[in-house]
Formats: sequence, structure tokens, C-alpha cells
Amino acid sequence: MANDLFREHGFHNVTINEVAAAAGVHRATFLRYFPTKEDAVVGAWDDLAGIVVDALRECPIGQDDWTALRQAFAACLQPVRQDPATFLSVSQVIQSSTALGARLLEKQSSWRPGMATALAERAGGPAPVTLEHEARVAASFGCLNVALRYWVASEGQSDLLDLLDEAFAALAVTMPAT
Repeated sequence: MANDLFREHGFHNVTINEVAAAAGVHRATFLRYFPTKEDAVVGAWDDLAGIVVDALRECPIGQDDWTALRQAFAACLQPVRQDPATFLSVSQVIQSSTALGARLLEKQSSWRPGMATALAERAGGPAPVTLEHEARVAASFGCLNVALRYWVASEGQSDLLDLLDEAFAALAVTMPAT
């Protein structure tokens, strides 16, 4: 509902009161679940953080970090592939607003420590997170975001995992094996 309003009128032109009314709840109820209007949109990505970290931990120990990150994002994107229309709509709204894009990047940034720790632990137990781990995680988000941008530009017609593969492959030649 909220997403339809945002797409129809523009994110910045819709008030919290209008979103709450469309959802059939009071403003206070809306704000109890979503502290900001931005969170109502990017909240669709909340559950994906745990999926990507768990998937990263499940990758084979001998697998190189870059491939493991790619596979972890593929697992994370399964809910997107199961409901592409919803995620496409959400992604279109996010890409239409600088504030939403910034909020999504902030949310992704909160995933990074867990991903870097999981990457470090893939060597067989607790290990310190290094600059390499953090840089690989940061670069992997760049690949994810580029793939998402191209997916949205194609109106969801391109295969998101193929786009993710292309983005990861573009940097794979520069990534040393671990």
C-alpha cells in the first residue's frame, strides 16, 4: 500500500499520516513499527541481513572469499526472486529518492561487521577481521547495488542473479585468491 502511494505521488510527497491511513492504522501505530518513513520502505531488506551472514558461514572453508560472498548474496536474494514484483517496486521507490538510497546504504553498512566476521571465521574458527575482509565485503555490496540498479532499469526483466554474477566477475580478475 505505502509503496503504491510512494510510486504514484513520489516518496517525498507522501506524509506519514497518508501512509498510516492507507494501511488503516493510526500514525502512532505506524511509528511504533517504523521510526521513519524511510524505514517503512527499506524495512523490506531487514530479514536479508541474517540470511547473507548465515549463508556466508555455510560456504565451504576451502572456497575463496569472493566466491563465498557471491554465493551468500545469491542466498540472500532468494526472497527477492520469490516475490520479484514487490522487491522491484520497493527498489524503484528506493532508487527514486536520495534519502532512501542513503538509508539503504546505512542499513547495508550495519550488515558489514557481521559479514566480515563470518568471512574471517571461515578459516576454521574465531579469527581477527582484517582490512582484506572488510574491503571484500564493501566491494561485494558495490556489486550487489550495481546489479540491483541494472535489474530495476530492466523493469525486472533481467535475471538478478545473472546481473550479480556479471558484477562480481567484473571485479574477480582483481581479487587475489585467499
